[in-house]
Amino acid sequence: MVTKEIIESYWRENKALMYLIMLIWFTVSYVAAVFASALNNISIIGFPLGYYMGAQGSIVTFVVLNYYYSMKMNQLDQKYGLQED
Repeated sequence: MVTKEIIESYWRENKALMYLIMLIWFTVSYVAAVFASALNNISIIGFPLGYYMGAQGSIVTFVVLNYYYSMKMNQLDQKYGLQED
């Protein structure tokens, strides 16, 4: 049986996870763009790091964040007995 306390705990953990993921997303998206000129002094496989972060790094990060969120939410659902059958 799902009680109000279980639902509140579930959403508290869910919100903490979302805030963490949004912070990482913001950092990769906006903070990297602010420091792009400084990052361009570093080179990866011949490409400036600022370009690499915009073209490859942010996309890879978003895919990894989506996978991580999905995996953690499945674990959270199982922890609170809210998983789909």
